[in-house]
Amino acid sequence: QVQLAESGGGAVQPGGSLRLSCAASGRTFSGYAAGWFRQAPGKERECVAAIAKDGGTTLYADSMKGRFTISTDNSKNTVFLQMNSLKPEDTAVYYCAASRRLAYTDTTCYQDVYESWGRGTQVTVSS
Repeated sequence: QVQLAESGGGAVQPGGSLRLSCAASGRTFSGYAAGWFRQAPGKERECVAAIAKDGGTTLYADSMKGRFTISTDNSKNTVFLQMNSLKPEDTAVYYCAASRRLAYTDTTCYQDVYESWGRGTQVTVSS
């Protein structure tokens, strides 16, 4: 399994931006589909975005479309989540995950598919 470590979280005002990074170690991200998920206090973990092994096929949760962008840089073994126009309801712990099980152009928000998970990074959106 690949080891994952998220970074880039922090506190930001509504309307602000953050860029989360997920670095892979042990193996490269090449050959893995990846996803970003989040969990707010008292709520279940939910999907934010996912990207296929091809690095071009993406999937977004409806509430994130147009605001968040997932991307990969296989040369840096990193998956990114660019978050713009942040809202207080975006406050959560954000996790990245990786899966080898998907076909080359497939993406999914189904969490059980992902076999590797990071420990998360806190994002707080507040004025």
